[in-house]
Amino acid sequence: MMPVRRVICFVLLACLLLGQAAAPGLAQTKADDVYESKARQAILIDARTGRVLYEKDADAAIPPASMSKLMTMIMVFEALKAGKLTLDQTFKVSQDAWKRGGASSGGSTMYAELNSDIRLEDLIKGVIVQSANDACIVIAEGMAGSEAAFAEQMTRRAHELGATNATFKNATGLPDPDHKMSVRDLAILARYIINNFPEYYKYYSIPEFTWNKIRQDNRNPLLKDYPGADGMKTGYTKEAGYGLIGSAARDGRRLIMVIAGLKSINERRQEAQSLLDWGFRQFRPVDVYAKGARVGQARVWGGTARSVPLLAADNVRVALTPQEQELAEVKLAYSGPLIAPVAEGQQVGSVRFIVDGITVADVPVVTAAAVAEDSSMWSRAIDSLFIMAFGS
Repeated sequence: MMPVRRVICFVLLACLLLGQAAAPGLAQTKADDVYESKARQAILIDARTGRVLYEKDADAAIPPASMSKLMTMIMVFEALKAGKLTLDQTFKVSQDAWKRGGASSGGSTMYAELNSDIRLEDLIKGVIVQSANDACIVIAEGMAGSEAAFAEQMTRRAHELGATNATFKNATGLPDPDHKMSVRDLAILARYIINNFPEYYKYYSIPEFTWNKIRQDNRNPLLKDYPGADGMKTGYTKEAGYGLIGSAARDGRRLIMVIAGLKSINERRQEAQSLLDWGFRQFRPVDVYAKGARVGQARVWGGTARSVPLLAADNVRVALTPQEQELAEVKLAYSGPLIAPVAEGQQVGSVRFIVDGITVADVPVVTAAAVAEDSSMWSRAIDSLFIMAFGS
């Protein structure tokens, strides 16, 4: 009689499972002093879990300036992913786009020529690297027929994504009394792009872009010298002040930061680095398991042994805040009971490190030894009875 295959899970508090090796380190970790941002509005979140590490007036509806171009790009990325657009598709530069967003406007531009046809991928680079207003208007007209219609679509979609304070009146972020967002909205959109469009997020780390023989540098100051930084978007208008959406990754954790209302480019750069530095200091690396460490055991049916130890196939190291360390769980999951014969080093499941329901580490588990098949019918019958009675 063959046993029914099913998933067996064991969930333990991390501090109990880690035992003497890691628990003392967890207990000794302390949070840094409270941070006070120089920005009028600010937020810092963990990209994987969405947990807010710091916020200051994060729900105030403010003029986002060019930072609202994240939503413009979300509309493009979603259409690309759905197959409605292609990167090689071209869009024509209209009179309106050329006049209000081009060189004569005095704002950020990619210097697109009137009536020229531009590939969508080049327009994307123009928006992200050069913060080009002409590229935004060209995209909006090409996708929705008019910038006003596109802005309405942006607002509806932003609300669906949880950016409930967002109201868009254009695709550029140029001043409009009703064009508003909160820094929390911007963090939500940044996290959505990072987690859902890795194939397009790469554009945010491009250091420069040349169009119409004019080279322009990416204005994100973090890309120049901040370790782990790879995005995302600056913003400035006289009313909004200097703002920045920034993201950086270290030790397996990614942070997303939004600041707004700074007084100068230099103050924006310093505050962005300071807030990210503070955020990364909140995380402490914790060695959960070393490669080859025993993580549990699996029941074996029809073997010369009734169980086999399970080992971590690789090192498990995660970076956690003190609060996350208190909430962490370790889950061992394998499809069992295993059916003999079982080979040594056979992958049979995984061990997962979970915080707030989010898996922050997932490492395969393998068998520590081989278990030969037991040909005795009596032994197999006992195994079957044991499994039916106890489930493993």
